[in-house]
Amino acid sequence: MDTLSYRTVSVSAEKAERKWYVVDATNQTTGRLSAKIASILRGKNKPSYTPHADTGDYVIVINAEKVRFTGAKWEQKEYLDYSHHPGGQKVTPAAAMLTKFPERIIERAVKGMLPKTKLGRQMHKKLFVYVGNEHPHVAQKPEAIQL
Repeated sequence: MDTLSYRTVSVSAEKAERKWYVVDATNQTTGRLSAKIASILRGKNKPSYTPHADTGDYVIVINAEKVRFTGAKWEQKEYLDYSHHPGGQKVTPAAAMLTKFPERIIERAVKGMLPKTKLGRQMHKKLFVYVGNEHPHVAQKPEAIQL
């Protein structure tokens, strides 16, 4: 009998093949969209997924202002920020966040679904969210993906 070694191959971050994807957020539910984006950023959609290495792909999200919430979240959901000074807590309702910074709704939802480590912060840097239909990453030749 042959002595073949059946070993699990761990892909390092340097050897990982990375692709660029474009996601259209028009009429997408924020949580479901963010969960799928976080999975792509981690690399869980690839057979070469390695938990301890950043093997994920780049994701570009367009039309961030057209994302939607279910139920009464536009009125009830609040985003909390704190300036680290006494009385420095700021509360922003989701409807106000949509008018001021629509890209932050998706960015914060995805960031909350990534690991809270150096690796998670590295993965979050591969997310690009834009208001409108245009993005400056045409040179990377991103593939459109339906989520």
